[in-house]
Order: sequence, then structure tokens, then C-alpha cells
Amino acid sequence: MIFDAAELRRRLARPAAAASLYISDDRAEREQAAVTVAAVLVPIIARPEGFTVLFTRRTAQLKSHSGQISFPGGRAEPGDPSLQHTALREAQEEIGLPPARVEVLGQMPEYNTRTGFRVTPVIGLIQPPLELVPDAREVDEVFEVPLAFVLDPANHRRESRQIGARMATYYVIEHQGRTIWGATAGMLVNLSRHLAA
Repeated sequence: MIFDAAELRRRLARPAAAASLYISDDRAEREQAAVTVAAVLVPIIARPEGFTVLFTRRTAQLKSHSGQISFPGGRAEPGDPSLQHTALREAQEEIGLPPARVEVLGQMPEYNTRTGFRVTPVIGLIQPPLELVPDAREVDEVFEVPLAFVLDPANHRRESRQIGARMATYYVIEHQGRTIWGATAGMLVNLSRHLAA
């Protein structure tokens, strides 16, 4: 699945599927739990050698999802005029990415998390060079993974674990010792399916 920027724009301009990918045994539970509106930026970097996706690793001292790999983003604030604005504002706050540097290509359907969030992924294209300034209170690391790798279904693995009284199933993507899992991996699987359709 190799694209140039024009093809990426064309594919992301198509309407996405109405519903996000969920594991069938917990879809109703996720939809009922998802009460907090949020947005993330899925930053695609147009490197000369090929597209990459930028991720952050959250700091260990954060109260929720500490140490996890995620996209820049967070909850919508009352003054945010749109979820696109939320994603861009959060990316600027977390990693110092100016909104003017991002070409928004589209957004994917909401992804409902077990932790109570309705997350809208906003897909953005960024031309290098990048001069990021991560917020040390929230971000331990910023890194990139080739887009072709995260979109390849061969790299999407399903895992399960016991959470309380029930078994939770989720996607995992491993790359060079880093584990992308949960909602972040689920959003990438959605993106992969949308671009391949």
C-alpha cells in the first residue's frame, strides 16, 4: 500500500465507514461508556524516503495511560470550534507542532474507548523539517514509524487479557521494540482498512 501525497489526499477524501472497528463482544459496552469527546492528530510526515507516522510515548507520571504510545491529542475544550481544532491545539501543546504546518486530509469515524472517550482521529500531512518541542510533563518520547509498516495487515496482531471480570481483545502493532496497542492500534487498523478499500 504505497501512496504519493496526491493519492493519499484522494483516498482520505472518500467518506469513511460509518462505524469504527470494535471487537464484537464489547461494542455496546464501549458505546455506552464513551461520554468524553476527544480528538487526536494522526501526523503523517512526508519524508523523502516515504511517509512515516509520528507517535508520542506518554510520561510515566501521568494519571491515565502513563507510558503508553499514542497520538498527540486530548479532550475537547468548551472553546474549541471543531474536533479538528481540538486535535491541532493538543498537538501544539504536547509536541510544539504549529497548526499552520499541518495539512488536514480528513478524519476517521469516532473510536470509542473502554475508558470513556469518543475519540475522533484527524489525519494530517506534514512536510519536513520538523522542529518539535515536546512538553516534558506529558511526553517522554516522539518517534516515527513507516506508514507502510503500520498499515500492513500482516503487522496487526490480536491479543486478549483479563480486565476485571471480562476478557478484553485489542490490536497490537510491534515495531523495533515498541508496542503500539489498544485505541492507537485500533485507529491504525481502521485507517488501513479505509485506505485499502
